Amino acid sequence: MAQVHYFAFNPFSENTYIIYDESNECVILDPGCYTEAERQTLSNYINDNNLKPVRLINTHCHIDHVLGNYYVAEKYQLSLEIHEGEIPVLESVEMVAQMYGIPQVKKSPDPDPEKFISEGDLIEFGNTKLEALFTPGHSPASISFYCEEDNFLIGGDVLFQGSIGRTDLPGGNFDTLMKSITDKFMSLPDNVVVYSGHGNPTTIGVERKTNQFILNYCS
Repeated sequence: MAQVHYFAFNPFSENTYIIYDESNECVILDPGCYTEAERQTLSNYINDNNLKPVRLINTHCHIDHVLGNYYVAEKYQLSLEIHEGEIPVLESVEMVAQMYGIPQVKKSPDPDPEKFISEGDLIEFGNTKLEALFTPGHSPASISFYCEEDNFLIGGDVLFQGSIGRTDLPGGNFDTLMKSITDKFMSLPDNVVVYSGHGNPTTIGVERKTNQFILNYCS
């Protein structure tokens, strides 16, 4: 059975995820660890639980989700896996860092072209399978990851508890985001736990019934 653990890192309080199972293999998604203390927190958890990182993945490439890419790739000798459509976002990180006044941002490794992730791809590690869902709108090519067997979804910044991802950043589009949510997320069972890029987990059922963005869009 897959386990999901997350840390809130960096000035944006971004959720960094470690997913692992009884094999002890793990996937690191959206490493936002920026300070040395945050990097140590991530590595200590991996060491304390005898985990073996086997994949490094970004749901999307906004600055808060990629600040730890360099560290994770170098320390665990992993290549970066993203959707090909996120390359322009990844390439803009240094400029965005200057805009926000964030110093000493280490450049992410170039993504591996042989490991671009597309709709329907299976992310396999240990005994776990995650299905990639193409969910643009917050960013141009955001991807989410659904584990049907264990009823959870890693959603990046697509859907939050009582809210949705912002759409005023470059490549964002409200209608595209809402279509992603209604077509890809709301088609899942109510008991699926949604792990978002910020804040606390929620469930598909709770958001279907109470999220005003979804209720207004579907009315």
